[in-house]
Amino acid sequence: MLALLTGLIAGGAAFLAGWLLNRASRRLPSAALAEPPEPPVTLMLRDGAVVDSSSQADRLFGRATGEPLGWAEIVTTLQPLFGPLPDAPPRSPGSYTALHDPQTRLTLTPDGDSLRLEIRTPPLPIGEALRLRCNEPESKRLHRAVARAPLAIWMTNSAHVVTWSNTFFDDLRAQAGAAPGSAPFSLHPDPAQPLRVTRTRLGGDGCAPASWYEVQSCRVSDGWLHYAQNIDPVIAAETTQRTFLQTLTRIFAHLPIALAVFDKERRLVLFNPALLDLTQLPADFLTGRPNLLSFFDMLRDRQVLPEPRDYRSWRDKLGEVIAAASSDHYVETWSLPSGATYRMTGRPHPDGGIAFLFEDISAEVSLTRHFRQELETSQSVLDSLEEAIAVFSRTGKLAFCNAPYREMWGSDPEESPADLGIKEATRHWQAAFRPSPIWGDLREFVTLERDRAPWDAELHDHDGQPLRCLAEPLPGGATMVRFCQLPLRQPETLAQG
Repeated sequence: MLALLTGLIAGGAAFLAGWLLNRASRRLPSAALAEPPEPPVTLMLRDGAVVDSSSQADRLFGRATGEPLGWAEIVTTLQPLFGPLPDAPPRSPGSYTALHDPQTRLTLTPDGDSLRLEIRTPPLPIGEALRLRCNEPESKRLHRAVARAPLAIWMTNSAHVVTWSNTFFDDLRAQAGAAPGSAPFSLHPDPAQPLRVTRTRLGGDGCAPASWYEVQSCRVSDGWLHYAQNIDPVIAAETTQRTFLQTLTRIFAHLPIALAVFDKERRLVLFNPALLDLTQLPADFLTGRPNLLSFFDMLRDRQVLPEPRDYRSWRDKLGEVIAAASSDHYVETWSLPSGATYRMTGRPHPDGGIAFLFEDISAEVSLTRHFRQELETSQSVLDSLEEAIAVFSRTGKLAFCNAPYREMWGSDPEESPADLGIKEATRHWQAAFRPSPIWGDLREFVTLERDRAPWDAELHDHDGQPLRCLAEPLPGGATMVRFCQLPLRQPETLAQG
């Protein structure tokens, strides 16, 4: 868009040159030729930049007061009139005669680091006399290009009266019913701004559909040059995007998980009410579209982030979080000073954005800690018993055991690299006892899913020490196996029996 408008500005300037050429090409009365010469075009340069200029020079170069002008721009403007000129401000005096008018002369007078440029012309208006030497066919081509451009181009004077316009602008003015000399767009450019871009609407009243235009106004020496391009597709796309965001906002409004979406410029573009509840950030701060760093800084100020050791380490950590969330799924658990626990998830968003989700998992963490504490308590109770106890899952895997069992059999499911099952356990037990038919029954009992009742059997190790094995079903299909030491029978007791 900017490149197109820049090209059209150049085309418009050339068109004005052609227009002035047509005016200058008319035969002037002899009285005009007898008028005294106008003041010369004068420029004062220092170090290659214009520091002072006459009003005639400002009109010639289309320069507003105080606008920068350098030697390169001067050469570009004057070479078609005077032929090749030095690439840099000369150090010695020089004089050049116009190619098609020997009465027009260019004089360059250096003085130290300063240079005085002076152009003396015949007694014609300075702009017409110089632009008379322009290439007429080129001007006509530019005139046709600007007149048929698919956007409105027009000029206004300091009183905002239209002084020139192209065909597209004339058609828009006729459609809008604007009076001759006025524009269908309500524009009041600020003289302090050399370039201003404004969005304005035409129509929309009654049955006529509205059309949106983007108007770029450029300040020139004698007024303003305006360009207006239709942006209805842009407005429609922006409206669709806003509607889509509003729909997403309504959908996410009922989620308990806080959502914050940042665009590729790292600006907050979407959030839900849960973010306000979870972070306690001000609504005006979030609606102001803060950048990502400001967002996390505010979270840190509100103690919704883990407190870092120092600010530098916090910035480094934040950079790592952003980089990880930008490239892949990122999850982190935050333990806050308030005692709450948040789960922060970062994921890349389309078009280079980042989405962060914040979830309060304090209840989940508390429940997990309580459950772990109960397990540790239960384990401690089991470890305090004298019986060796092992619990197998419904699939026959050893789930856990107590300290007497680990001491008796040297087996610990937490330290074993492979899962220990009832088959491996019974083979190990069977080797420690005298032959007994219970091992097959025990394996079948552990994997049986129904019709199970507690049972027990007496075993003897190779030294004759008796031991009782008890199998009891547990909820969920698990099975508990206990080994209880029995008192050794005396030989006389056995004889009496």
